[in-house]
Amino acid sequence: MIRPLSIAAAADAAILPVPPRSRLLRTVAALLLAGPLVIGCSEQQQPAAKQPADTLTTAPRAADPNDKVVARVAGTDIRESDVATAEEDLGSELENVAPDQKREQVVAYLADVITAARAAEAAKLAETEGFRRRMELQRNKLLMGLQLQAVGKEALTDEALRKVYDDATKTLRNEEEVRARHILVETEDEAKAIAEQIKGGADFAALAKEKSKDPGAADGGDLGYFGKEQMVPEFSTVAFQMYPGQVSNPVKTQFGWHIIKLEDKRQKVVPEFEQVRDQVEAFVTRKAQTDYIAKLRAENKIERLDQPTTPPAEKSAPEAAPKAAPDAQK
Repeated sequence: MIRPLSIAAAADAAILPVPPRSRLLRTVAALLLAGPLVIGCSEQQQPAAKQPADTLTTAPRAADPNDKVVARVAGTDIRESDVATAEEDLGSELENVAPDQKREQVVAYLADVITAARAAEAAKLAETEGFRRRMELQRNKLLMGLQLQAVGKEALTDEALRKVYDDATKTLRNEEEVRARHILVETEDEAKAIAEQIKGGADFAALAKEKSKDPGAADGGDLGYFGKEQMVPEFSTVAFQMYPGQVSNPVKTQFGWHIIKLEDKRQKVVPEFEQVRDQVEAFVTRKAQTDYIAKLRAENKIERLDQPTTPPAEKSAPEAAPKAAPDAQK
């Protein structure tokens, strides 16, 4: 598909990318296997089970009067904070769930986790070495996520955000962008036939809806405004040489054959800071986290014990000096 970046990319998505949904608490579900106390769901008048000395445990939290109990299963309260944590943990799995059903599914999920964890405890699975190893890994992953979250939050100063915005937009102020429509077909003959129809007065947008195989066909082939670098070179070179209202001859790209109609030309509109603030914050956060991990790597050498140590190459003994040739006169 050869669609340009959307207006949501504002300043330039290559400079200010929007990251995917955070998975910071993705490991919480695994932590829940340790028992309901791990997520903070509180037991009703039941003492915490005695754990082996080397088993990771979480102490029961003090009840928060503002943290409303929304459900109870097997004597364990499920609170508003538990629902919020589970929603964040489930992330994209809830994207297609209707809002009025989302809460019900989250509560049911928490109930399943609690009851299944109870069964696992009864079977003494929490006492196995495999569980303890996994628990330690999940604990470390969660702590890492929380630390990176703190690092990212600390980096979000007004000065840092403004600097990224200024650096990203200073190069955009003199750039040209165009708005174009196109019709994409598989063969040159199809493209030539469509070009003849347009020359004969056929409506470009109507033909795009009817014949184009591009996903944007439903919009009459409208690509919106885009910069020169946002399209493949063969397409951009033609589009940026056209004048508004002009229709191109067939253009070949890796996607097929195009007929292009130029709608408008203008200087690229630089978005206001607040329009792209979320993107700037995402960039600053990610950079701070990446730099932090790089710093930790530099400070903490990885000693590989599963690989043979390569001994330093021994210096070869210097070759003996060649003997002088015997005196032929002797």
